[in-house]
Amino acid sequence: MTDGFLPAAQALGCEVTILTDRPEHHPHAVACDVRDPRAVIDAVEHLGRPDAIFTNSDHLQAETALAAAYFGLPGKDWRACVAAKNKFLMRRRLLEAGIEHVWSTRLGPGDPVPESLPYPVVLKPREGVASEDVMLVERDPAGAVAEVRKRRPGEALVVEEYLEGPLRTLETLGDSSGLRVLGGFETTLGALPYFVEERLDWAPADESQEHVLGALRALRVGFGACHTEYVVTSRGPRIVEVNYRVIGDHCDFLLGDVLGVPLFEWILRVHLGETVPDVPETSAHGSAVSLVADRPGTVKDAPGTEAVDKGDVRLWHRPLRRVGDIVSLTHTNRDYLGVVRAVGPSREAVDSAIEAYRAARPWVIE
Repeated sequence: MTDGFLPAAQALGCEVTILTDRPEHHPHAVACDVRDPRAVIDAVEHLGRPDAIFTNSDHLQAETALAAAYFGLPGKDWRACVAAKNKFLMRRRLLEAGIEHVWSTRLGPGDPVPESLPYPVVLKPREGVASEDVMLVERDPAGAVAEVRKRRPGEALVVEEYLEGPLRTLETLGDSSGLRVLGGFETTLGALPYFVEERLDWAPADESQEHVLGALRALRVGFGACHTEYVVTSRGPRIVEVNYRVIGDHCDFLLGDVLGVPLFEWILRVHLGETVPDVPETSAHGSAVSLVADRPGTVKDAPGTEAVDKGDVRLWHRPLRRVGDIVSLTHTNRDYLGVVRAVGPSREAVDSAIEAYRAARPWVIE
């Protein structure tokens, strides 16, 4: 928001009012229970009729969609927002639509673990983010569930079959006339049983794209930005999750860099009622490498925010921690120390630039 959408709104000449349930962190914002669409509607009405209502939060898409609909503004289908966020509902909708069948079951706070499971399975929070408490389970599912419930009392969980194969993403942006494909990435994960995303590399579209687009249509996903993750299994592509917002972890910046377009402005223009421009073809390659802590300790040395030109490659480093921070391993995306993203004429050139930068500017944890 700080480096992407707010500068984009300023470039478009928008007057922005932020609603927040944490006014102590945002003294210039308007205090509001943003998880209650009635409170959002009331606050917006008090402020004056808007031209757009927008959020990039995973947790607030349905509330924002309902508020936009109340004021007759362009917005997402609130039902799509709910189905995308709720991983159990997503599976049910795709099954009912005949798109795909992935074995899945929902575990409420007091529900026992089924005795018979199609091992290996993946345990995940029903509405989780950032790979938190997502793990591969090959035995003792009751123990794994009990461990997660210590950290998430009262939350529903999902157990589903493990999807084996390359993990990819599809990035889309839709307006009132339909959905446009922006591109996609190949995702490299860390070691199982956890699912930490360590690297994303720009990838050309393949035959899986039509299956993913069919799944999005079945979920009523179309308007606005969407980041969909899927696995290319031996049975064909299978959806992992649909994140009804732009891709995160600085790959949103990478997506704009590779395409050479003002991505954040494009997304805001859609919510202001405009159409998506033609998506340009690109011959560039882009990669985002998440610098993941491999040990607990204190950050002793680290590179700062910087942009570097290495021949034909443009490289950016964005720290997510600071010198002096204490790091404890969580085996989630919360273990990121920083992100290096780079764009160049080829994967080889990009890889070489990233490796040289990391060797010259290491993170030190002791």
